Amino acid sequence: MLTTRPVDGAPNWIDLGTPDIEAAGRFYGEILGWELERLGPETGGYGMFSVGGKYAAGAIPVPADQGPPSWSVYFRSTDVDATVRRVEEHGGSVTYAPMDVTDQGRYAHLVDPAGAGFGVWQAGVHQGLGFAGAGGLCWTELYTPDIEAATGFYARVFGWTSEEVAFPGGKYTVVSPGPEKGDGGFGGVADLESDPSERYTDPHWTLYFAVADADAVCARTAELGGTVRSGPEDMAGVGRLAQLADPQGARFAILKPAPQEG
Repeated sequence: MLTTRPVDGAPNWIDLGTPDIEAAGRFYGEILGWELERLGPETGGYGMFSVGGKYAAGAIPVPADQGPPSWSVYFRSTDVDATVRRVEEHGGSVTYAPMDVTDQGRYAHLVDPAGAGFGVWQAGVHQGLGFAGAGGLCWTELYTPDIEAATGFYARVFGWTSEEVAFPGGKYTVVSPGPEKGDGGFGGVADLESDPSERYTDPHWTLYFAVADADAVCARTAELGGTVRSGPEDMAGVGRLAQLADPQGARFAILKPAPQEG
């Protein structure tokens, strides 16, 4: 599962684009225990979510006429500019060119050949995710029309390793940074047509947050004006999960991890 250990190619930051950061802060504070900190005007109104003083995510104001509310995942790079060149060489495109964020780090936002957006973050003062546990990011999942093409692209860009593992009802592709497998896995790749809740969406990354009680989080999400898109349901060996959307419409998922043997 995902950890905060800094590894090139692994997720090292996430942020929410939303028209109302304060409302998002109240919602995620209720369901995940996050605290919102607004940064200075030099950051364009950016906010930071934390748990116990450790950063779990960020938030950026995005007016409704500039795009739908959504979550983004960033992968660790020691050279953002070189990563961007590899993305372009292998059929991806650039949404936001590499840019320094004061002394915090350097980032770019990109799109893979199938159309799924993602970012890269080159750490400066801000190293990225500092929290793992209930309320924090625990898994990432790419929905795409061509699993083989997607894993090939990300392998060439980041050096990821992919492997098929047995899951109830079939097989699932797990991705790991570099040559690591097993505990190094931080995400999966799924066929866009395989999940009824995702079938009519565009290719995208979904973020999973760990929770202690998936049913309680689903109930509270509905009470707060969010949407339970699917679940909660049990998956053997994985845990209890659900697909949700916050009151502004940003989609995400939750997982109560199954106890690990040993």
